[in-house]
Amino acid sequence: MGKQNIPLDGHEADEIPEGLFTPDNFQALLECRINSGEEVLRKRFEATAVNTLFCSKTQQKQMLEICESCIREETLREVRDSHFFSIITDDVVDIAGEEHLPVLVRFVDESHNLREEFVGFLPYEADAEILAVKFHTMITEKWGLNMEYCRGQAYIVSSGFSSKMKVVASRLLEKYPQAIYTLCSSCALNMWLAKSVPVMGVSVALGTIEEVCSFFHRSPQLLLELDNVISVLFQNSEERGKELKEICHSQWTGRHDAFEILVDLLQALVLCLDGINSDTSIRWNNCIAGRAFVLCSAVTDFDFIVTIVVLKNVLSFTRAFGKNLQGQTSDVFFAASSLTAVLHSLNEVMENIEVYHEFWFEEATNLATKLDIQMKLPGKFRRAQQGNLESQLTSESYYKETLSVPTVEHIIQELKDIFSEQHLKALKCLSLVPSVMGQLKFNTSEEHHADMYRSDLPNPDTLSAELHCWRIKWKHRGKDIELPSTIYEALHLPDIKFFPNVYALLKVLCILPVMKVENERHENGRKRLKAYLRNTLTDQRSSNLALLNINFDIKHDLDLMVDTYIKLYTTKSELPTDNSETIENT
Repeated sequence: MGKQNIPLDGHEADEIPEGLFTPDNFQALLECRINSGEEVLRKRFEATAVNTLFCSKTQQKQMLEICESCIREETLREVRDSHFFSIITDDVVDIAGEEHLPVLVRFVDESHNLREEFVGFLPYEADAEILAVKFHTMITEKWGLNMEYCRGQAYIVSSGFSSKMKVVASRLLEKYPQAIYTLCSSCALNMWLAKSVPVMGVSVALGTIEEVCSFFHRSPQLLLELDNVISVLFQNSEERGKELKEICHSQWTGRHDAFEILVDLLQALVLCLDGINSDTSIRWNNCIAGRAFVLCSAVTDFDFIVTIVVLKNVLSFTRAFGKNLQGQTSDVFFAASSLTAVLHSLNEVMENIEVYHEFWFEEATNLATKLDIQMKLPGKFRRAQQGNLESQLTSESYYKETLSVPTVEHIIQELKDIFSEQHLKALKCLSLVPSVMGQLKFNTSEEHHADMYRSDLPNPDTLSAELHCWRIKWKHRGKDIELPSTIYEALHLPDIKFFPNVYALLKVLCILPVMKVENERHENGRKRLKAYLRNTLTDQRSSNLALLNINFDIKHDLDLMVDTYIKLYTTKSELPTDNSETIENT
C-alpha cells in the first residue's frame, strides 16, 4: 500500500450511508487475500472472535512504524558507511492536518555518486528552541547519525518559517562548527532571500505570486488564454512575447529573475484575469471565474505593485551572483570571490536609500498608472492617519521605512550569515577540480583553504606533497586528455585512489548543499517527495506511508520487519500455534 500510495482508510465516515458497513482499504485487501485462497490468513481470521478487531488501528500504526524504520535504516546504513553527510530540510508540509518538515540527507555512496535521499518527516514546532532540540534528537538518537560527521546544513522554507530555521542552524553550529550553514542548490538565491525577508507585505506578495502561477497551470485552456493576451500586448516585440509565453508554461516563480518576469508580465496577467472574471460567454465555471476575480484584486493592489518593484530592484544586485552559484563548478568557485563586490554594491544602496527608493517608487507608481491602479496606503495606516492632522506620512516615505530599508538591511545581513568565512573557504577549495585549476594556470593554494578539513583527511601530513602531485598530473597531461570539469567527474577518475587526501576533500565538498547534484538519477529523493505531495490529498497523507512510497526501490527484508514487530509488540501467548508458517506468510 505504501509503494502504490494507497491510503489505509477507505471512505470517510460521513460519506457512508447509515447502517452500511464499508471496510477500509487495508481490511479490503486482507479479505481479498483470504478470498484468493490464503489459508493461513483465513484460519487466523476465523479463530478471531466476531466482536474483536482483526487488525486494530494501533497494530496498523505499529506495523507502519516498523516498516518505515527498516526502510530508512537501509539508507542510513549507507550514510554511516560514507561517514560524511549534510542535512537539508524542505518547505513545511501538511500531513493529515499537522505541519511537518521533510528531511533529506546528502552523502557520497560506495560507487562515488553524490546522492540526496529523503529520510523522513519531523513534526514542526512553533517554538524555534524546542524545534532545534527535537531536530537534533531525531537525527542523533532516533536515526543514529553522528553529527560530528555532518559537514553542511540547509533549510528551504517559505516566508514566516525562515527565522525559526535560522535558530535551528545556529544551535547546530554551536555544537558542530563544521556543519556549515549554506544555501541549497535546488533553490535560487534570490527566491531564498525574498522568502527570508521579515516584512509582511513581502510574504503576502510571494504567496500571491505562487497562487497566480498555480491558477494558470490548472488547465491548458487557461495558459492558452494568457498566451493570447501576451501575443496582443507584445505585437511590437515578438521575441520577448515568445520568451514570456515559454516562461509562463514553466514553474517560473522559482527562477533567479522571477520578479523581473513578473513586472514584465503584470499587465498581461491583470488583463487575462479580468477577462476570465468578466467573460459573459460562460467559457469558465464559477469556481475559476471567482478565483480569477480574487487574484485580479490581489495583483492590482498598490501594496503588491510597490513590493514586487522594490524586490526586483534590490535583488538585481544578487541575481548574477546567485545564478553562478547554481552554475558549473568553475562558476561557483569564482562566485565566492565576487561576494565582496555584491555586498559593496548593496551597502552603497543602503547609504543612498533615499535616492534609490525615489527611483523605485517612481517606477511602481508609473506601473500602477499604466494599469489604472489607485496609489494609496494600506487601509490600517489610512485609518490611523484620519485623526492625526499633523502627520506628514506620505506613500513614498511609508514604503521607504516599512519596505525598502528593512529589505535591503535584511538581505545584506542574510548574505553575510549564509556566506560565512568557513563557507567561502570551502568554496575556495573547489580549485581542486582540474578544470578550475586550469583556469587559474595551475597556480592554486588549496592547502591554505583545506586546513578546515584537516581532521577529515586520511593522511594530513602528506597533503602538501599530494596536492603538488595532483597539480603536476593535470598541468603535464597529454594533449588529448580533457580536464575534468566537475567534482563528479574527478571522483570517478580511475586513479583517484592514488590521491586519498584529494578524494576525501572532494567528497566533503561534494556533499555541501550549495553544490548541485550533477547526475539527476541520484536526486530522486526530492523529486519523489514533490510527486508524493502533489499526488496525495492532505488528509490521506501519512508520514510512514510517504517514506515507503518515496523509497519504493530500496531493498527490504520482510523477515527482519516481522521479527522486529514480534520482539517489540507481541507476547508468546498472542502468537498463532504454527509460528513459522504464519510469520513467513504474513
